[in-house]
This record gives sequence, C-alpha cells and structure tokens, in this order.
Amino acid sequence: MKKRSVTIAGHATSVTLEDEFWEALGEIAQARGQSLNQIITEIDAERSGGNLSSVIRVFVLRAVRESTP
Repeated sequence: MKKRSVTIAGHATSVTLEDEFWEALGEIAQARGQSLNQIITEIDAERSGGNLSSVIRVFVLRAVRESTP
C-alpha cells in the first residue's frame, strides 16, 4: 500500500492504493495525456459517494475490462 498526496479542486488530500493500482492509474493517465491529479479529479467529480480509494480501484478495473477483448 502506498499513500500519496493529491490535489483535488484546490485542496490536498491523501489517497492510499496498492502499488499495482497506482501503476495502472498512471498508465491510464499517460494514455489519456493527463496527470494523476487530473484523472483523480475527474474520478472524484463523477463519484456519487463512497471512499475515493475504492472508487479509483473500480475505475481502474473498468478501464482494464474495456481494454480487454
């Protein structure tokens, strides 16, 4: 598990994810031409409650499923 500080809507918060999720999220962000802060801000804006770390894991899972034939 790795805790990182990210900025969302101008305020700092910490997010804890397993290394594999950080790596996958970084790959998704890079493929989209975004920074980690940008993609996490988008994920946060679209969530309807729930823990941000969990919502990020689901986002990564969906992205992987969408890219797998």
